Amino acid sequence: MDHAEKLNLTQEWDKTFPKSDKVEHSKVTFVNHFGITLAADMYAPKKAEGMLPAIAVSGPFGACKEQSSGLYAQTMAERGFLTIAFDPSFTGESGGYPRAMHAPDIDVEDFQAAVDFLSVQENVDPERIGIIGICGWGGMALQTACIDTRIKATVTSTMYDMSRVAGNGYFDAADNEEARHQTRQAINAQRTKDYVSGEYARQGGVVDPLPEDAPYFVKDYYDYYKTPRGYHPRSLNSNDGWTVNTQTSLMNMRLFTYAKEIRSAVLMIHGDKAHSCYMSRDAYADMVKDSQYADNKELLIIPGASHTDLYDGGGKDAIPFDKIEAFMKDNL
Repeated sequence: MDHAEKLNLTQEWDKTFPKSDKVEHSKVTFVNHFGITLAADMYAPKKAEGMLPAIAVSGPFGACKEQSSGLYAQTMAERGFLTIAFDPSFTGESGGYPRAMHAPDIDVEDFQAAVDFLSVQENVDPERIGIIGICGWGGMALQTACIDTRIKATVTSTMYDMSRVAGNGYFDAADNEEARHQTRQAINAQRTKDYVSGEYARQGGVVDPLPEDAPYFVKDYYDYYKTPRGYHPRSLNSNDGWTVNTQTSLMNMRLFTYAKEIRSAVLMIHGDKAHSCYMSRDAYADMVKDSQYADNKELLIIPGASHTDLYDGGGKDAIPFDKIEAFMKDNL
């Protein structure tokens, strides 16, 4: 597009996973409806012929495409899909200012813009497009499926309902008016400080050094984002996190309002040892309750898997790629 921002894209392989010899890799860009240019890695199966099914992948929330989403995209390309893993607006190699900012409507638009891009590729069948969202972007993927009828299949992996966490706290421990008021006061006080300083304060990067008494899921995050297993210099979670005031928009809306109206297929995957598993269980239950479109919806619980085991397999092949492949092929 004429208004595309020129991005400085890294050309060398700088992923947290090995490069596959079964796919062709390239860098691509596309523009969303807010005018933000997004950067993505495209993975195409070698020697593929004809029109291919395609998948857009993003997540986790605060990660970059060189981490988990790239692994998912490359693996699905090995299995016959044309895929892209993209950096959301304001993060990674994508455009948008100020940096480390986000809003749920822009997140959904990013997924829709990825579908726009895939739908016009000369080797893609526009009637066979799916999306995969990981962690917080699993929630955004499900939200996108509520609105975009071009998406024929959606997979969420170790899904986070970011709006529920923002409004209720973890495990709904702060689901009361007073707790939310205190949070609003703190965020808005920070807005004033940001305005005076001319800079946006950041928070939410994984704590480092790791306290001995840190909750198990924080240790889980540290093991992925802060060690050679998953660290990346462009990852918000590996470094300084999001701007503090990004929480405002998440508190001000709730995701999945129309989830039971999703007619396309949805597969939700979660580990039973994940602190976040209740989010997928509850979102799935709400999606299928009293819905006339429940037959093509599925919740798959992975025994023994933690939250970050579904980022990269956790050293024990926890990601059910065979299942994801079968689901996508059945529905695309």
